[in-house]
Amino acid sequence: MAPQPSSGTRPTRHRAAVLLIAAFLLACCTPAAPHTGISSSSNANSGTTDASHTSEDSAADVTLPPTDAQPDYQLAGAYTPDPAVGVVGRDHHDPPAGGLYSICYINGFQTQPEEREAWPDDLLLHADGAPLADPDWPDEVLLDTSSSSNREKIAAIVEPWIEQCARDGFNAVEFDNLDSYTRSGEALSLGDNLAQARLFVQIAHREGLAAGQKNSAEASRQLHDSAGFDFAVVEECMDYNECQNYTAVYGNHVIDIEYVDEETDDAAGFAAFEEYCHRPDAPSSMVLRDRNLSSPGSAGYVFRLCEE
Repeated sequence: MAPQPSSGTRPTRHRAAVLLIAAFLLACCTPAAPHTGISSSSNANSGTTDASHTSEDSAADVTLPPTDAQPDYQLAGAYTPDPAVGVVGRDHHDPPAGGLYSICYINGFQTQPEEREAWPDDLLLHADGAPLADPDWPDEVLLDTSSSSNREKIAAIVEPWIEQCARDGFNAVEFDNLDSYTRSGEALSLGDNLAQARLFVQIAHREGLAAGQKNSAEASRQLHDSAGFDFAVVEECMDYNECQNYTAVYGNHVIDIEYVDEETDDAAGFAAFEEYCHRPDAPSSMVLRDRNLSSPGSAGYVFRLCEE
């Protein structure tokens, strides 16, 4: 069986609906932010946590991705990067890229297929008596971030993975599926996931790792200010015309992965990417990959960088 791409390569879902949901939640929900370590204090009236702590308590000694480095995204399997590459994203089961700025991928809000057994049933979100799967990735189940107790337990499971990223020599960690609340049938809120993200970021900073926001353009400001993210790893922000949502918050510390799909003519995809490279709103770090994130020599492998 061919290796499954990590959920970082997921198709973008119903953007208009997501933005409407996010706008409502941004207006009505208090962003949640636990205090220290992997604990959080709950507010009995609102069900969210105190948001008084912001990015000002981020670790001062974390190193952000270089803004002038070309990226590669290798979530489906590690391989030797192109000589022009200076930033590499890899799954937390793989080693970092030696001598390069390396970002460790963790699926923080849904279960990875190979890690399903790590999650007790009471931490999974249920609907109609069964675990609720991501409709686009049915072998991934949403984690239930709706209570302070659950968030602490989720963080306790993810914590050793973050620690291992640091021991292995990664420079940063990214947490995927921040937008899982939009697929929860309103069982979860943006506030719930902000609180969970805050716990993850605190652990990452404690371990000396920069923390990367993954996608969720519409919540970038809150994810930076309330959860404490340092930079962003985003997918197809040029294609969806939302890069400015990230750069307005993180400046040049935005890494964008654009994709060519199997059903799309490569020439058309290459031409679109070339046009993106010359647009003034393009992030300074951008790569074109095939959506399966194939390795060199594999059928469908695509890797292109913007020319200097």
